[in-house]
Amino acid sequence: MTVTAPLTDAPIEEPRRVAVVSWKTPVIFGLFTVLFALLPLLAPRDGVTTFRLAEERAAIPVPDVVLPATATAWVAVLLLAVCTVLAALAVMRHRKISLWLIVAYVAVLLIGFLAWAAAGQTLPMIGLLAGALALATPLIYGALGGVIGERAGVVNIAIEAQLLAGAFTAAVAASLAGTPWAGLIAAMVAGMLVALVLGVFTITYYVNQIIVGVVLNVLVVGLTTFLFRQVLAPNTEALNSPDTFTVLPIPVLGEIPVIGPILFQQSFIVYLMYAVVAIVAYSLYRTRWGLRLRAVGEHPQAADTVGIKVAATRYRAIILAGAVAGMGGAFYTLVSVPRFNQEMTAGAGFIALAAVIFGKWDPIRATLAALLFGFATNLQGVLSVIGSPVPSQFMLMLPYVVTIFAVAGLVGRSRPPAADGEPYIKS
Repeated sequence: MTVTAPLTDAPIEEPRRVAVVSWKTPVIFGLFTVLFALLPLLAPRDGVTTFRLAEERAAIPVPDVVLPATATAWVAVLLLAVCTVLAALAVMRHRKISLWLIVAYVAVLLIGFLAWAAAGQTLPMIGLLAGALALATPLIYGALGGVIGERAGVVNIAIEAQLLAGAFTAAVAASLAGTPWAGLIAAMVAGMLVALVLGVFTITYYVNQIIVGVVLNVLVVGLTTFLFRQVLAPNTEALNSPDTFTVLPIPVLGEIPVIGPILFQQSFIVYLMYAVVAIVAYSLYRTRWGLRLRAVGEHPQAADTVGIKVAATRYRAIILAGAVAGMGGAFYTLVSVPRFNQEMTAGAGFIALAAVIFGKWDPIRATLAALLFGFATNLQGVLSVIGSPVPSQFMLMLPYVVTIFAVAGLVGRSRPPAADGEPYIKS
């Protein structure tokens, strides 16, 4: 005997969606607002701050912006409080906090802090921003390498090793060949070799990706330090005096007020970085290669089912990522400093990895995050030069503080590719 349930016209209730509310961003906003308010409250500064927006020899003059130091700081405190309230209201209403609100908060905080810190001084904004772009260049290359690798499912902890190996080989190759182009190519090859070792152990032999990346970082640091002391230092003129890429101003574009000197009066490696960012962003979302890469990183078993070779795709991705990171390493010895020094990357690979997380594994967002960290790095140097009252110890740790708070507080919910860090064993 079969019993059937009576048919009714009662509507079927759909499962309720529960919005995940995170107070992380409003709390970080409130904390920074209170800390910043202590500056004009406990240490008010007399005088005005001059923001110089053009170089002295600029073809199109731009007037300076003069702001009273303490008054500007208090206005910034008020605007920061408004942004904090808006962020809290958005969370209370289960709405997503707008990216523009975060950008506005950071911009107001920077302007207020600069006005207070540089009271009575002139801030060369062109030099500050152009230097920030230059310092962010290797971070951007490293972050792009991280995005490519992790989108394919391989955690590229070895970005630091790829940057350092690229810097070392670029110095040696450019010194021997007498041209920086040889150094750039050698740096790409070095980054690819480090990535290949990472791929062999993690993709072929299924070794834990984090452990292999950490070991590679330590190995490359030790190897380059040994070679520097035993080979490069005694033969500096022959092996560690590379020709460098000079600044190449782009006609017309370099004369645009404000943005021209910042974006279009840089070296070749910076211009190459513009192209690499655009190519990676387009290829990742607009090409068959990018679709397959993301499929392998999200669901390798499903990708294998439709005929995508998971191991080969991951190998190609990680080797390409190594080449991109190697370009960033070449920046250190072919643009920034015309010689290799031991451990000269100073943890930039880990900051680039933080930019990947902050940028939510997206090439454009990771680039913007790297620019933020580059700005923080250059800011401590500029404020030290103009004699800011901020302690030098705090300024030295500023880039790392920005990195920690950005990743921990402002990134919001961040989900890596589903198969990121997971080896694929074909059944």
